[in-house]
This record gives sequence, structure tokens and C-alpha cells, in this order.
Amino acid sequence: MAQIPSPTIRARRLRRELRRLRDHAGLIAEDVAADLGWHRTKVIRIEQGHSRVTQKDVQDLLTLYKATEEEQASIASLARQARQKGWWNAYGDVLPDAYVGFEAEASSISSYESLLVPGLLQTEEYIRATIQAGRTTADEDEADRIVAARLARKALFSRDVPPNLWIVLDEAVVRRVVGGPSVMRAQVARLIEGCANPSIVLQVLPFTAGAHAAMSGPFTILGYDDEALDPTLVYVENDTSTLLMDKESQVARYRLSFDHLRAKALDPDRSGEFLARVVDDYPK
Repeated sequence: MAQIPSPTIRARRLRRELRRLRDHAGLIAEDVAADLGWHRTKVIRIEQGHSRVTQKDVQDLLTLYKATEEEQASIASLARQARQKGWWNAYGDVLPDAYVGFEAEASSISSYESLLVPGLLQTEEYIRATIQAGRTTADEDEADRIVAARLARKALFSRDVPPNLWIVLDEAVVRRVVGGPSVMRAQVARLIEGCANPSIVLQVLPFTAGAHAAMSGPFTILGYDDEALDPTLVYVENDTSTLLMDKESQVARYRLSFDHLRAKALDPDRSGEFLARVVDDYPK
């Protein structure tokens, strides 16, 4: 399956390009607002992705910034692509943040998980068990939509060039019984299958490793083919909020943490052997 351009990625590129052109023109947000008759906060909100930008807004900005014809054509195209809908928009009620849109075009996904199997490797039964445990108010229809959304994400591995997925799993992920022994047996078996996928590297961080660099919790690093065009993102979530970070200092910190985790975890071969022993702990 060919990779479909992500509107979320295009919107991010658009914001970065508009900010670059403003800086190149030597203008600050107050200058732009005064020239276009806007409120200062509109400029800031457009560049930070908090306000939707119209085609007219884009054209007014490009004219003010004295963009070249080539720049105008390129950015107008980005603006059109950014207004399109990704498949995940149909699940906006159960996918409340932009993560999936950024994930859709990532060339590498590096993830540390301390409590749950990563969504891309979850079985349907495991998904339903986590919904029942964490979303006590979810009705059957909502649960079905959550399951459908998570399963749809797996289309990443059907791309002509799938992303490289590198996962470090805390041992607790496969020891905690989610949904019962049979659900866990099938889930751990799915992880073992994942180890055989050439696009996936899976390492287990055993309890015996002791304290480590990510004691504060799980995180995911999303990398892209062109770092200059699409800088790396770090994604962190909890029960009430999500956070996407792209500052170089933030990304560097999480990359270093992930390197430390990989060094402490069992290597991929030993991790596969470890999971094979764990799956036998769950009765058929």
C-alpha cells in the first residue's frame, strides 16, 4: 500500500514555512497583525497550530512576506493538503489528539512502554480488556469504535516502506494479567510474532535491570525521512493530557533515555526467548 500524505504533517510544515518566511521578511507578529488588520494573537495562533488558517489568510501572508512564485505555489499546495481529512478524523471522538496523524507518516517509531502493550501490537481482545478497565463509562458502540481505530493504525505495516518500530517493554507489561490468562497468552504470542517482523525490534527490560532512565513513564519518539523538513517529535501522555515536543533539547533528552533503555534491556534474541518462557506461564 502506498503511503498517503498526512494532513497533520502538511499542516505542521505549513506553520513552519509561514514562520520561516515571516522571520526572513524581518517581521514580528505585531507587524503582521498591523499590516493585515488582524489581532496579534491570530498570527501566533496560526503559527502554533491553534487556529485554522484559510486559503485567503495564507495568500495574504505570502503577499506580505514577498514570497517567490515557487514558494507561493509550494505553500498553497501545503495549505490545500492540510485541509484534507485523514482516516483518523472519522474517529475523532475516540482519538482526541493529533498523535495518529503524526504517526501516519513516521519513518521510525521508538517507544518505551511501562504498563501496556503498544497499540500497534495489541490484539483485539487485549484492547477490549483495557477499555473495560480504563473507560468504565464506555458503552458497546464506543468500545467498538476504539477497537476499530486502534486496529486501523496497523495499516502502517502495509505501506510500501513500513516504519521501523523499535519497542522497549518493561517486564511488567507482560506479567500484568489484562483480560485473563487466555487473553494474555494470545497477546504475548502476538509480541513473539512481532519479533519475526523485519520492521520491528522488540526488547524486554527485565525487573532485574533495576532503576532505569525512564522511571517517570512511557514515551514515543517519531522520526521522519527528512529531519530538516519534519523534525523529530516526542509524544508523552497520561490519563488527562497529551504532550508533543519538538525542541532539540527535549528530543535529545528522550533519545538519550531511549539509548540507555536499549542498553539495559535484553537484546532482541534474548527478549524473544524471554517472551517464549512467559507465554508458557499462561495456560492454554
